This record gives sequence, C-alpha cells and structure tokens, in this order.
Amino acid sequence: MEFANKEYLFLLLLLIPYLIWYLMYRKKSEPTMRMSDTMAYRYAPRSWKVTLMPVQQLLRIAVFVLVVLVLARPQTQNSWKNKTMEGIDIMLAMDVSTSMLAEDLKPNRMEAAKQVAAEFITGRPNDNIGLTIFAGEAFTQCPMTTDHASLLNLLQNVRTDIAQRGLIEDGTAIGMGLANAVSRLKDSKAKSRVVILLTDGSNNRGDLSPMTAAEIAKSFGIRVYTIGVGTNKVAPYPMSVAGGVQYVNIPVEIDTKTLSGIAEATNGDFYRATNNKELKQIYKEIDKLEKSKLNVKKFSKRYEAYQPFAIAAALLLLLEMLLRITIFRKLP
Repeated sequence: MEFANKEYLFLLLLLIPYLIWYLMYRKKSEPTMRMSDTMAYRYAPRSWKVTLMPVQQLLRIAVFVLVVLVLARPQTQNSWKNKTMEGIDIMLAMDVSTSMLAEDLKPNRMEAAKQVAAEFITGRPNDNIGLTIFAGEAFTQCPMTTDHASLLNLLQNVRTDIAQRGLIEDGTAIGMGLANAVSRLKDSKAKSRVVILLTDGSNNRGDLSPMTAAEIAKSFGIRVYTIGVGTNKVAPYPMSVAGGVQYVNIPVEIDTKTLSGIAEATNGDFYRATNNKELKQIYKEIDKLEKSKLNVKKFSKRYEAYQPFAIAAALLLLLEMLLRITIFRKLP
C-alpha cells in the first residue's frame, strides 16, 4: 500500500503534545466536589465506569489517526509483467581421459571440472544445456534440455575412471568431442549457440581434426569457448600398484595453439586454468558473456483504498459520541 499525499502523515506528530497535555492536565479539568472529610471514601472500590473512562480518549485518538490516513490517500496497486525470454543453447564438451585424474586441481581435474560445471548449470535455469564427454572417442551424455535436475544427475554420474576402466577408448579426441557437440546444436533455432570445451591435453585420437571441427562450428554460427586445464609443468597422477596407489609426476601437455585457434575461428575465447579458483573464475566470465535476452514490460494500476479507513473513523466517532452521552455522561 502506498500514500498519494504522504505529507499529511506528519499530522500524526500532533498526537505527542496531545498525549502530554492529557497525562499532565486531565485531572485539573475534571469536575470536583469539596468534602469536609474523605476518610469515608478512602477504601471505596473504584467503579468500572471510572476504570473505562480512558476508552474515550483512545477512541478519539483512533479517529484522528484514521482521518489522517484518509487525507493521505492510501492506494493499492495492481501490477503485472509481460516477460519475453530468449534462452541460449549450450553444449558442454568435457574431456574424460585418464589424464583428468591428475591431482593438480583438487580433488582431481575431473571432479573439479564437474563441480564448476554444475554451478554453471544451476545459474542458468532458462537455457537449454547438454553434455558431451570425450576421450579417444566421443558421445552425448545428455542432449540439450531445460530439465537441469536430470542433466546434473547425469553429470555427476560421469565416472572419473571411465576411460581407465575401458568403458571408453582412452586418448584425447578434441575434434570428435567438438564435432559431437556441434551436431547437437546445428539444428537449434536459438539465436545464440555455444560450446564450452574443456580438456587437459592435445588431440591424439579421432578421425576429425580440431580445426576441421572448428570450421564446421563456424559454418553453423556456433561460438566455442575452449578451456585448457592443468598446471604448467608436471602434475601428480595416481598409479595403481599392488596394495595401494603410487603418485608419479606426469608432464602437462596442453595444445594451447590449437585451443586458441578453435576459439578464434568461432569468435569465442580461450582460457587457461591452473587451479580450482581460476577454473571457477573462467566459468563466471563465460556466464557474463553469454546472457539470456530478457524483455520485460511492466504495467500497473492504482486504486483508492481510503474507504475502509473512512468507514472505521465514522463508526468509532459515533461510538465515542454514544458512550459520552450515555455511559460516561457527566453531570454539571
């Protein structure tokens, strides 16, 4: 509720001097009767009429407050919005080769990538998002969907040792991973189509080169953001040995030239992440670059709402007058 004439509300400040006057001088204004001795009335009980006498003042104050509210013109507002939203179609292409088990990111590259990707998905509820995973070969883990609960579930089900256990051919087929993501986007009607490709190596598998896949993405107007994840020199890698795990340092070989070439060819950007903080910041930057378009038209209509206050003031005034000439009537 809003008030059209808010300045009238300052009249309520007049209640302060009125209450001070009432508390300090009301006894002097009340009628009195001289008595030679008041001992007979010392222990006389106080009548209920005397006890309820302040009710009149409370009613007068309530009437004054309600009249001030009426003068201030209270108004209610009925508003609604017309919202036109244009989502973005996004495919996440994630490397799941055995090198993603390296622990230069915590707890390892794969789990760090999954965690940041999940936060990215959660922050874009209006977009169609899908997931492609690749190692020596590529396949779609989840087609584009707005059912992000299912997408997040499938993302979490991507095992960090999927290539190590032989469920997918090991290696790094960047071209195949990008091509798979592009195939999911090429028929999309969205004005903005994006692939976010994350890898920790260089292309060494697949029948399609990364730059050929980039040219295909460019022909369909698909923008590609590439992310190279891993430290700059060597990274600790867990090797299974009899009775436990032994860590060895493996070299970090990220083909930054190819990844930056893919991004440049498709009007995207190339990023390097050497730790969890940098990886999270990269996804935040991409999130800022790829925003959904939102057109909002807001309509509102105001309605006068003084009637209840005016009716209440009139009823309380009548009640006060009725009590004054009946129950609380004073004799001269």
